[in-house]
Amino acid sequence: MTTQLFNHASTPVVDGNLTPLGYEQITGLSTVKSLTVPSGARLALIQAETQNVRYRDDGTNPDANTGMLVASGSDVWYIGNLSAVRLIETTASAKVNVSYYK
Repeated sequence: MTTQLFNHASTPVVDGNLTPLGYEQITGLSTVKSLTVPSGARLALIQAETQNVRYRDDGTNPDANTGMLVASGSDVWYIGNLSAVRLIETTASAKVNVSYYK
């Protein structure tokens, strides 16, 4: 599994003082879904479990061909405006697991 920790400017970040704030599993990604962000969360570990997914955080919805790709079986640390993140599957039956931290 590949894990990368980047801030919005793609600069590596090291933070050993993370406090877990919650978890969610997102399914039904044939339509665009948003994250359910717990109060105080400042970063999220987003994992594509069963199929590739794409996300955007710029106010435009992703589609199966446009957006940042998270390959099935990999994950990405997202640091930024978590409420702006939108997800969609590239192939049917995708699941996304998200853990939130402050």
